[in-house]
Amino acid sequence: MLDVSTEILIERPRSEVANYSANPDNTPAWYKNIHQARWLTAPPLAVGSRIAFVAMFLGRRLEYSYEVVSFDAGRRLVMRTAEGPFPMETTYEWSEAGPSATRMTLGNRGSPAGFSRLLTPLLAARVQRENRADLAQLKQILETS
Repeated sequence: MLDVSTEILIERPRSEVANYSANPDNTPAWYKNIHQARWLTAPPLAVGSRIAFVAMFLGRRLEYSYEVVSFDAGRRLVMRTAEGPFPMETTYEWSEAGPSATRMTLGNRGSPAGFSRLLTPLLAARVQRENRADLAQLKQILETS
């Protein structure tokens, strides 16, 4: 089982960080490997919303879709793969870390199948690295805007 959690402190109010990062339209700007996000259901984001993504990971093109399974606006978002190469769950959590600062946690849990199962420890390390870079990009976007 892949289970990775990464967090960062962003010097912006929680509502601003949550609104930006939870909006699928912004995903390609801060996730290095995600090249496209497309709504499969009508916005706004809510439980049951579905979004299709096109990404590159480990040199492979991945196409998958997520369904929002839990959404507490400004606090927590949980999405699970509806279609894709293997079951994955992504969680965003936002908490106040001061009057105008936010602690954002990005979590990924999944069950690689087949040959990928043998590489789970290596995949987890790679996902952790990618998540750190993605959160750093998000921080830069939000703190310089």
